[in-house]
Amino acid sequence: MPRPPVIGIACAVLRAQWGPWDQQAAVVAADYIGQVQRAGGIAVVIPPDIDQVDRVLDLLDGVMLTGGNDLEAASYGAAPHPEAETPDPVRDAFEATLVRRAVERDIPFLGICRGIQVLNVAYGGTLTQHLPESHGTHDHRRSVGTFEGNDHLVQLDRGSQVALAAGETTHRVPSHHHQAVDAVGDGLVVTGRSVGDEVPEALEVPGRRFALGVQWHPEADADSGIIAALVAAAGEG
Repeated sequence: MPRPPVIGIACAVLRAQWGPWDQQAAVVAADYIGQVQRAGGIAVVIPPDIDQVDRVLDLLDGVMLTGGNDLEAASYGAAPHPEAETPDPVRDAFEATLVRRAVERDIPFLGICRGIQVLNVAYGGTLTQHLPESHGTHDHRRSVGTFEGNDHLVQLDRGSQVALAAGETTHRVPSHHHQAVDAVGDGLVVTGRSVGDEVPEALEVPGRRFALGVQWHPEADADSGIIAALVAAAGEG
């Protein structure tokens, strides 16, 4: 039997506590791993290692970037907003290189929340740094630290990768972000926007097997087909 597709999930390196320990750890929410496993893939957590990007990709059939802290504003030529979170430049640089090489090599890629922002900035795009200020809305993160009460509708382009993965063009999503895509990166196409305020919610790279970023959190939706679509595309290579 062919082996299941191996999906590399990029993680943060953060201070964490378990048992008697309180130290730096490679951290990724278990929901990302669980969705890959339920879709029939093998989940592998990959910490930042910018000198080994291609060697890491040699081991993988697909790549996922996860949520996390805001990107460093200087990476897209801006000063940080007062509401911006503390950035992690090491993670930023690694993930930007990882997504560019994955797309160049046509390795299926999915960027989630922070991950769509990494995709956009990696291709020269910029970010809106605080939606309540720029768009006058808290709809994308009404409650901090939970997905409860943060759901909203997105409109997806018919026939796009994201619409095919979601199985519909009007899609209710769990959300938790205060930044979003502003100027779109070179060669990227917006294929989904939030209903009402028109915030970009999905980006794709045309001509690739599967290269998609979504601003919402499909790992928090047990009925979502987004991560399963990544695993399926990775299994077709």
